[in-house]
Amino acid sequence: MTSPAAQDLEDLQGARKNAPENEEKKSWYQRIGPGIVTGAADDDPSGIGTYSANGAQFGYTLLWLIPLSLPLMIAVQEMCGRIGAVTGEGLAAVLKQYYPKWLLFSCVILLIGANIFNIYADLNVMAASTTMLFGMSFHLALAIITMAIIMLQILIPYRIYASILKWLCLSLLGYVIVALLPGMHNDWINIIKSMFLPHFNFKSETILAIVAFLGTTISPYLFFWQAGETVEEVIAEGKSDHPGERTKTISSQEIRNIRADTIIGMTVSQIAALFIVVATAGTLHQQGITDINTAQDAAKALLPLGQAAYWIFTLSMLGTGLLAIPTLAGSAAYAVAETAGWRYGLYRRFGRAKAFYLTIAAVILLGYGVNFIQAIDPIKALVYSAALNGIIAPPLIIVLLFICNNRKIVGDRVNGIWSNILGWTSVILMGPAAIYLMYDMLK
Repeated sequence: MTSPAAQDLEDLQGARKNAPENEEKKSWYQRIGPGIVTGAADDDPSGIGTYSANGAQFGYTLLWLIPLSLPLMIAVQEMCGRIGAVTGEGLAAVLKQYYPKWLLFSCVILLIGANIFNIYADLNVMAASTTMLFGMSFHLALAIITMAIIMLQILIPYRIYASILKWLCLSLLGYVIVALLPGMHNDWINIIKSMFLPHFNFKSETILAIVAFLGTTISPYLFFWQAGETVEEVIAEGKSDHPGERTKTISSQEIRNIRADTIIGMTVSQIAALFIVVATAGTLHQQGITDINTAQDAAKALLPLGQAAYWIFTLSMLGTGLLAIPTLAGSAAYAVAETAGWRYGLYRRFGRAKAFYLTIAAVILLGYGVNFIQAIDPIKALVYSAALNGIIAPPLIIVLLFICNNRKIVGDRVNGIWSNILGWTSVILMGPAAIYLMYDMLK
């Protein structure tokens, strides 16, 4: 029987297969890592639903949120990647080592709660989309999708799984095609104006839309995910033998690669968001369809493509959902495993990290179970889950800023002036909006 140490070595060898010898020898494709996967996961069903609802209800009015949020999300996600690369461990592990337990437990509990609700909303609309296309029972579709995600997460190495699903995410190009069709008659001058001239009011629906937009763009689960995935990259590239300890000092080239990867991933994510809003504004909003509640309503934005619209919409929801739900569950599992001191990592086989993988399954199953507690319109559920992320994100960004300015943790790789400016700008914008939304909902 193979010893535990030998099994760990086999997992390491599997993770390091085809890894480059050093940073300089990386191809451009190898330099694209956690950032691009995080960017793809950011356009999950919650993102598609939120952007679609935004375009349908407000037209081009809130497009200014896209250029505003892009540098903010780049700054926040780069901090997460840098923490993982410099320390060789995830956010929860850093909090456990350097900060009070109440802060660690608060962050982990908030993350798990938000992720379960987000998974519920994503599974809900994925099942609704499948039902719309294939006519099967909603609960049957929900059960099949849930079990498929859990089994794929456990049985297939995540690198292979994610690379397959990234191709499915190309279905988002359907929105780009619709937005650029000659018959759309988009007012591009107005679109550009709306992107750079902020316009909003303090009505409840507007504040909800803004918080949801920012929440689905700058999402807490992506903070933990990018840090955790960066640790996996560090291990795969032979710079660490296990989470928590680097064997090679981080180089400036590695930091540059993290920044470039993050910029590419977040930019691609926001380009997709732009075209989803433009496509829905140019179809649904112009037709007076301003309140979308179901998957069928959202799919109507793609009808200029004919009957293929429903296939493209369903593939978008399934592809991004199959990528995002393991990300949501995985980020929670990273946090729980780091807090509990368990062996973890997606590079490990199930038998060598059972508690980690069972946590992933448990979080997905809890999200599945919420579908039976209370029925909410699928698209509304996505918007509410995005708004919940928008409420939870500001305090977590403050924690990130403290970590990234602490030389005891990140050494000389502390935040530069722009990272701090953009990080605190995120807090200043999202914090008051979230507080106002909560006040408005409770009054």
